[in-house]
Amino acid sequence: MQVMKRADVFFLALQMPTGTQMKKSKLVMIGNGMAGVRALEELLAIAPDLYDITVFGAEPHPNYNRILLSPVLAGEQTLGDIVLNDWSWYQDHHILLHAGYTVTAVDRARRTVHAVNALGESASAEYDRLIMATGSKPFILPIPGKDLEGVLAYRDIADTEAMIEAAKTLKHAVVIGGGLLGLEAANGLMKRGMQVTVVHVGDWLMERQLDDQAGRMLQKSLAERGMQFRMQAQTQELLGDEDGGRSGRVRAVRFKDGSEIPAELVVMAVGIRPSTELAESMHLHVSRGIVVSDTLQTVTDPRIYAVGECAAHRGIAYGLVAPLFEQGKVLANHLAEFGIGRYLGSLTSTKLKVTGIDLFSAGDFQGGGDTEEILMSDPYAGVYKKLVIKDDKLVGACLYGDTVDGSWYFKLLREGRSVADIRDKLMFGESNLGDTGHQGQSKAAAMADGDEVCGCNGVTKGAICKAIKDKGLFTLDDVRKHTKASASCGSCTGLVEQIIMFTAGGDYSAAPKTKAMCGCTDHGHQAVRDAIREHKLLSTDAVFRFMEWRTPNGCASCRPAVNYYLISTWPKEARDDPQSRFINERSHANIQKDGTYSVIPRMWGGETTASELRRIADVVDKYQIPTVKVTGGQRIDLLGVKKEDLQAVWNDIGMPCGHAYAKALRTVKTCVGSEWCRMGTQDSTQMGKDLERAMWRMYAPHKVKFAVSGCPRNCAESGIKDVGIIGVDSGWEMYVGGNGGIKTEVAHFFTKLKTAEEVMEYTGAFMQLYRLEGWYLERTVHYINRVGLDHVKRRILDDAEGRRALWEQLQFALDGEPDPWFETDKASVDARQFQALPADVSVIA
Repeated sequence: MQVMKRADVFFLALQMPTGTQMKKSKLVMIGNGMAGVRALEELLAIAPDLYDITVFGAEPHPNYNRILLSPVLAGEQTLGDIVLNDWSWYQDHHILLHAGYTVTAVDRARRTVHAVNALGESASAEYDRLIMATGSKPFILPIPGKDLEGVLAYRDIADTEAMIEAAKTLKHAVVIGGGLLGLEAANGLMKRGMQVTVVHVGDWLMERQLDDQAGRMLQKSLAERGMQFRMQAQTQELLGDEDGGRSGRVRAVRFKDGSEIPAELVVMAVGIRPSTELAESMHLHVSRGIVVSDTLQTVTDPRIYAVGECAAHRGIAYGLVAPLFEQGKVLANHLAEFGIGRYLGSLTSTKLKVTGIDLFSAGDFQGGGDTEEILMSDPYAGVYKKLVIKDDKLVGACLYGDTVDGSWYFKLLREGRSVADIRDKLMFGESNLGDTGHQGQSKAAAMADGDEVCGCNGVTKGAICKAIKDKGLFTLDDVRKHTKASASCGSCTGLVEQIIMFTAGGDYSAAPKTKAMCGCTDHGHQAVRDAIREHKLLSTDAVFRFMEWRTPNGCASCRPAVNYYLISTWPKEARDDPQSRFINERSHANIQKDGTYSVIPRMWGGETTASELRRIADVVDKYQIPTVKVTGGQRIDLLGVKKEDLQAVWNDIGMPCGHAYAKALRTVKTCVGSEWCRMGTQDSTQMGKDLERAMWRMYAPHKVKFAVSGCPRNCAESGIKDVGIIGVDSGWEMYVGGNGGIKTEVAHFFTKLKTAEEVMEYTGAFMQLYRLEGWYLERTVHYINRVGLDHVKRRILDDAEGRRALWEQLQFALDGEPDPWFETDKASVDARQFQALPADVSVIA
């Protein structure tokens, strides 16, 4: 007999006679999802020969990543792409998998599991240990019509395939539930070409993960992409197309206020419930889930374990992946007879990407009471940050748009350390505490081995480093395959690459840095621009066919970009496609959170007249516009205009379109200059008016703002604009690439100019260069950072002939460009969108 030590537990290992093999215990698992299979992976890693393993899975598939069903629905990935453990994995580990078998009964006295498949074929297995990994099931609203054809939940591959099939022939979809799952379903159906309305009972979207400000920003962003919303709406019943609405296929959703909206497909995404029916039939104790101890054993029967969404630990049933994987590790430890692991609960954070928008929340992000809040908000840049502090400790965080420091905030929250010494730098992120080194490499080096890198899969830095060293891994794909780090949502990819670089050194094989435009294609923005120019592609369909797009109609991310690249490259030949623009650019007004619009007429250089002001006042009174606001760009904003009144408001005001809604020239801000100011050296107002009149119909990769100051005192804030002009005694100074948003960027000094004609030519040439080389949604500051200021100077300052050509190209493109408020036919404005809806239909556009 030999005494051995495993972990910190002593046990006896009996010396077996030669040729004698110990009989393996029988382990059966009910459920073939992510949490249960992860527990098996952990078990096989530490005790590969301890059990004969049998798995029953209700779905006819191997284990797949349920988190990635949304990209499959959107057409960005295939079902094969999201499989985590293929059929061969079960064979290689000698696991008997009964795929497509639903367990109908468990005889605890005889320790036997009974199951049946769709064909009525039965299967059974005996167990010594049993794992309940039955997951959760979608909650279906108990309302009339819930059983109509076309009413689905969104939980598994079958649901996803049903929605994909429905989107081929149907037009109107309604998603009930404005949480993560509902929004992902709505986005996927939109990308499949359906018109989607999200119905949500709450005041704002994703209220479990976001506060009201972030939730409303998310709604605004999604509405701009064409998603429609009915907020604070309670669904009363679903109406069918037969038997007076009681049967057949769903045709409409009726709300408690009596209003209806059309619906040929209804997706219920109103939450999940632990799947406990089988456990209850086994007489296991169930309360919010199958009640388990710290070792994940059920409190009723220690031979039976529960893991994942079906388990209730200390009164909590977790739904996020990271806690479930933590449970799996403890369960495996106990099954392996180590006996040292304990699950004590999880402090959770949520890091998500909803339709391309990064979100993060952790802890008590709502705040209130005796907490303090640090806020940073820039709605135009799409960034919002909220940090909640109590007793000098970070207790909660909510991030929208910029989540790069989410893991750092979560670490501070989890450690409970005082942040008093870094409070003034806390909002600006970890990098603001000091130099993080080239590409953040020193940040990876500074991490402890126990620090979590991939929250989705519970992978630490130490696990990644060990895999790199032990298995000789040098690429991101290799690390994903062996550790699953960055294999789910992908938000930790950059950090994983830094760790590979730090660990593998010169052997690191970096992945190609070209980022695809979206999931519809592998091509980046530059490749698309080059193809349009080199092959004279003149329509979105031509681009999609030539470049072999995976989705035939593109998506809300790539269609606007491709449309812009077409009209900027071939301005007189490519036809602008209004349906490829965001809703603001289709309506030519800014949609507000209540569904009304804002109207901002153009005021040349911020200058107006008594006649214009009288017309504005008359319009405000006539159409009962509730709010009139002077903007920071020296214009007047009319807020609360009904959509059906937009055309009449434009006509009655009689002023040009201000393009305040568009990726275009917004404003040219000026000071009064030498005409009135005793400090002014140049006539900045006239220069601003001339610039604005020359370029006001110019669309660009992103919004563009100019400013002209009459002297170096810079009253018009020219130093933080895309183009800033400052009057000096000798003429003008030109600045480019400034930004006044949440991350203020001071513009680069570009050149000195003597005449107004030079200012016009150099500004126009720079704008045309940006229009031709900038990527869609790339501001001038980011464009310059990408191509380099020296490149821009070579093209504008050093090449006089090229500069004049660029200016002439811009003038050619803008010649005859219509005012969308008054030349609706020429601007391809669909007037039908402004027609009032029937009284019995209530839809937010």
